[in-house]
Amino acid sequence: MTWKPEVEELRTRRKLAEQMGGAEKVARQHSRGKLDARARIKGLVDPGSFREIGKIAGKGHYGPDGELLDLSPSNLVFGRANIESRPVVASADDFTVRGGAADAAIHRKFVQCEQMAHTLKIPLIRMIDGTGGGGSVKTLEDIGATYVPATPGWGEIVKNLETVPVVALALGPTAGLGAARVVASHYSIMVKGLSQLFAAGPAVVEAIGEASDKESLGGSAIHTRNGVVDEEVGSEQEAFARARRFLSYLPSHVGQHAPRIANADPVDRREQSLIGLVPREAKQVYSMRRLLDAAFDKGSVFEMGRLWGRAAITAFARLDGWPVAVVASDPSFLGGSWEAKTSEKVERFIKLADQFRLPVVHLVDNPGFMIGLAAETSGTIRYGVNAMNAIYKASVPLCCVVIRRAYGIAGSAMSNAEAFQYRFAWPSGDWGSLPIEGGIEVAYKSEIEAAEDPQAHLEAIRERLNRVRSPFRTAEKFGIEDIIDPRETRPLLCEFADLAWRALGAKD
Repeated sequence: MTWKPEVEELRTRRKLAEQMGGAEKVARQHSRGKLDARARIKGLVDPGSFREIGKIAGKGHYGPDGELLDLSPSNLVFGRANIESRPVVASADDFTVRGGAADAAIHRKFVQCEQMAHTLKIPLIRMIDGTGGGGSVKTLEDIGATYVPATPGWGEIVKNLETVPVVALALGPTAGLGAARVVASHYSIMVKGLSQLFAAGPAVVEAIGEASDKESLGGSAIHTRNGVVDEEVGSEQEAFARARRFLSYLPSHVGQHAPRIANADPVDRREQSLIGLVPREAKQVYSMRRLLDAAFDKGSVFEMGRLWGRAAITAFARLDGWPVAVVASDPSFLGGSWEAKTSEKVERFIKLADQFRLPVVHLVDNPGFMIGLAAETSGTIRYGVNAMNAIYKASVPLCCVVIRRAYGIAGSAMSNAEAFQYRFAWPSGDWGSLPIEGGIEVAYKSEIEAAEDPQAHLEAIRERLNRVRSPFRTAEKFGIEDIIDPRETRPLLCEFADLAWRALGAKD
């Protein structure tokens, strides 16, 4: 007597589960240019590392004598896997079963997936394709009543946000709860032309008098530019690659150190191009991304949220193999002025760095908060203050390099001025409560008007003030800690990274 018959039945049930929604629906999924749930997990994780949990959960269909005829599997596929040899929880919605709706996922399975991540302290990746909600209005007839809305299991999602890195890939139309699961992450990705995200889809929106299609209502061109989603990519494979790379900079959980990798880029490399990067003409722009590529380990810069809040670059990078979080002004957009979206982006990124204990490098060229009616209407000052508060509250080491401008309250948000400031400035540094160019006429108005030649008098005042705005004058008074040759930037940042990680308790 053995258990071979039961083992054979187990094998049969597993094969039935692998058919997902059936050949026709799987073919329909592929015809839309989309991978199926199992192919997505295979494309995301290390080969052979996925161990599925709850594979045979679903709804069995039985014959008159109780024999199994077929199995409709749950539309949530999840389990333990590895990414770069580190354990993760990988999950994928199966759109071929009930369009990815939550009522076919089996609630306990959904909860166990979320609980597994924060209980075992390993990152979670959600690949979302479908509504994720409770089904259609037809469900109400089956129930025989309506119900007060609730989202059972949402507390587990909140715990994950507080405990482990969470990555969400929107890989199809995601509405309602599906959309919420995308947003409830530390890093989110949409595939151009394939993914859409909305609180409610076009058919529902039409009831309020707005006609639209999925792409015009919630395509990646909308949500990767308003800050709802971090990244737009061209294919599912690119989404998998970016998710893997994002996780490489972070620890597996809060309280653990992020991994250091081997580094072949010399820490004493002096990038000659930096000496001429910043133009002498104040109104000319330059590429801050060239500075990032020159100063950090070669090939290590990983930008996050490039398409929104564009006056600031937020990125992960490495210095001598150590991961760091980078905030850098982008003078090519609004001159680097922080408007509402940029401030929101900086706030969120600084909080992310602090949560996962990554040292911060801030490269500053900030002429201040954006001004004007549009800036006031969008609440720039509130979002700006929130960003400044995040910088002041952050408890990880922060190094600041003033590349050019630092003016006003936004300029002062470069670091916590009431703590030790690990700070350098380039000789191109230019700072103050407001730019001299915009303040002379106001401060010296009566004197200029009384002059025989007002324009010549204005120029004389400007020349006089330009002499005292030299960064060396500030350094004389120790108003700036150090002025450096721009070519020294990488060696000094590598030194900071070493000291910062020692302070955080990491070992080589």
